[in-house]
Amino acid sequence: MDACDVLIVGGGPAGSSCAWKLRDSGLSVVILDRQTFPRDKVCGGWITPPVIEELEIDVEEYSRCHVLQNIQGFRTSRMGSREIETDYGRPISYGIRRCEFDDFLLKRCGARIHEGVALTRLQQSGEGWIVNGQFKARLVIGAGGHFCPVARLRGANARHEVSVAAQEIEFEMTEAQRDRCSIRPEIPELYFCPDMRGYGWCVRKKNFLNIGLGRLDPHALPNYLAAFGTFLKKARKIPFDLPAKMVGHSYLLYGRAKRNVAEDGALLIGDAAGLAYSQSGEGIRPAIESGLLAAKAILAASGANSPILSETYRCLLAQRFGKVQEEWTFNIGRHLPARLVSSLARILLANQWFSRHVILDRWFLHCDEPTLVC
Repeated sequence: MDACDVLIVGGGPAGSSCAWKLRDSGLSVVILDRQTFPRDKVCGGWITPPVIEELEIDVEEYSRCHVLQNIQGFRTSRMGSREIETDYGRPISYGIRRCEFDDFLLKRCGARIHEGVALTRLQQSGEGWIVNGQFKARLVIGAGGHFCPVARLRGANARHEVSVAAQEIEFEMTEAQRDRCSIRPEIPELYFCPDMRGYGWCVRKKNFLNIGLGRLDPHALPNYLAAFGTFLKKARKIPFDLPAKMVGHSYLLYGRAKRNVAEDGALLIGDAAGLAYSQSGEGIRPAIESGLLAAKAILAASGANSPILSETYRCLLAQRFGKVQEEWTFNIGRHLPARLVSSLARILLANQWFSRHVILDRWFLHCDEPTLVC
């Protein structure tokens, strides 16, 4: 049986960041992932400067072989209404392709990697775990996203949880499509649904275009996707047919997930723990930071399977993400008629100050959150 100190299930940003942080610790780390990298991942695909700093990524080096699109602002609107452009005059995000970014993080993390291996069995054994009857580990980290098998085998039921459903497509544009696409690479566009229960996006990364839409009510997603497609064509933003169907995924929002994130030497990180930001649904930064915090807790517990590990990890998550304080715009919308919510959204989203300081600075860029120091 293959023995290790830490076994991470899921090789995405959360799992690879945890392994990367443990690379010089002397602990033996193994990553299992049911897919083979590089693999496609449903995601709008942009990261903020704190992610670059936290993972110590050399921007120049990364951009030589991978897509790294400077983003210096956004256009925001209630879909079909007045659009507001906010230009910061400096890079405030970077467009990335998840197939490249995730592969890059995984290859440099320093762990032993087993690709194409799904988690099928998880059993407690003494002070550790037996995985698939093949691996023996003191600690198990669930980093497999919304439907993480570690979370499922530890009692989570994704079908009974309130989640966001999204569909998107990313493709390389032809020369003719590039000429007709009005989306500027340095200024992605965000289009909020009239009821503020979801939004669509268009993100151009060099020659690649990512289009998608997410909703808090999955049953309504098909209708809004159809309306979104009509809007993009009518507004001449994407005046050509998409080359393939959109693909979907779902994820939990921070504060709405009820998962047990730490117990008996099993920790959940990233989307497996339900850490996506509640206003934007963005999950890359929370995933990476939770992976780094899990590693910090493991080191504080000297790699032992003990109650100290669970307590430390829970405290670190609470300190970093804090008590959930939903924006008043989200709370008030639950008690107002849909028509009134739509009218308020039209007014607020057409306001330059609100667009910059609330939508972008607070909801999407989280400018008030300093870089995580572990």
